[in-house]
Amino acid sequence: MNSIQFHGWLDRIIQPFSFDNPQKPLIMGILNITPDSFSDGGKFCSIDKACERAFEMIAQGVDIIDIGGESSKPGALPVPTEEEISKVIPVIQQIRKRSDICISIDTYKPEVMRAAVDAGANIINDIYALTTQSALETVAELGVPVCLMHMQGKPENMQDRPFYSEGVILAVLKFFAERLAVCVAAGIKKENIIIDPGFGFGKSVTDNLELTRELKIFKQFNVPLLLGVSRKSTIGAVLGKEVEDRLIGGIALTVYAALNGVDIIRTHDIDETNQALTMIAAMTKVAPVADNKLF
Repeated sequence: MNSIQFHGWLDRIIQPFSFDNPQKPLIMGILNITPDSFSDGGKFCSIDKACERAFEMIAQGVDIIDIGGESSKPGALPVPTEEEISKVIPVIQQIRKRSDICISIDTYKPEVMRAAVDAGANIINDIYALTTQSALETVAELGVPVCLMHMQGKPENMQDRPFYSEGVILAVLKFFAERLAVCVAAGIKKENIIIDPGFGFGKSVTDNLELTRELKIFKQFNVPLLLGVSRKSTIGAVLGKEVEDRLIGGIALTVYAALNGVDIIRTHDIDETNQALTMIAAMTKVAPVADNKLF
C-alpha cells in the first residue's frame, strides 16, 4: 500500500461502520531501530538489517511500516533528538529508493516528524498524542495523517501501579474526545486522525483486557481505530508465556479485534497476522448457503 492508496482507504473507512460486515484491517509492521525494544531490540539497528526486514515485511503483505528510533517499553528513557534522527532517516531514505510502501514514523518529537516526512514518511504515530511542545502545530503544517495514542504517564513510569479512578474506558473516551477537538481546532483534518487506546501503555492487565473487550465503543468517534498487542506482557500474564512464545495469544487478540471494529493492527508478526486476517475476511464475506440439507 502506498500513500495514495492509504488516503483512499482513509476516505472509505470513515464511512459508517457495520459490525455485520467488517473490513479486513490494515497491517502495520513494527520496525524498531533500537537496541532496547522489549521484543526485537538490537536486531535491526544497522541500515542494511533494517531495510532487509522492511522488504521482508513487504513480501509478507504489510500495508504500513512503522519505523521507530526510541524504545517505548516500560522503563525506557528518552534518546536525544539528533540520535533518533540519525537512526531512522537513513532507513526511510533507503526504503524510498526501492519502494513506495506507506511509511509511518513512530515519534513524538517535532524535529523527527519533520525530518521523517521530508525523507518520505507518510504517517506520524505519536504515543503522546501531540501533547509535546510544538507537535500539534508541526502535524497541522505537515498535513499528513496522524495516530493519537492514549498513555498514562511516560514510558519510564507508566507501569508504576497504573490506576483510573473513573475506570479505564471512560478515561480513554474522555481523552480522545479532548484530543480530537484540540487537533481539529489546530487545523488537523479529522479524516487524517487515527486513534489507538494504548494497550500496555499505563494500563494493568485487567485494563488491557477491558479495553480490548470494549473496542466497539471507540467507533463512536468515526475515525480509524488502531490496536497494538503484539507480544506484550498482558499476553504473557494470561498465558504464562515469555516474549518469544506469545504469537498465538497475539493472534487470538488480533482476530477478536478484527471482528470488533479495529481498522489497523500493529504487529511484529506480519505473515501470521496476514494469514489470520485473510481467513477472517474470507469467512465474513462468504455468501450464505441456500440449501444446507444433509440429504
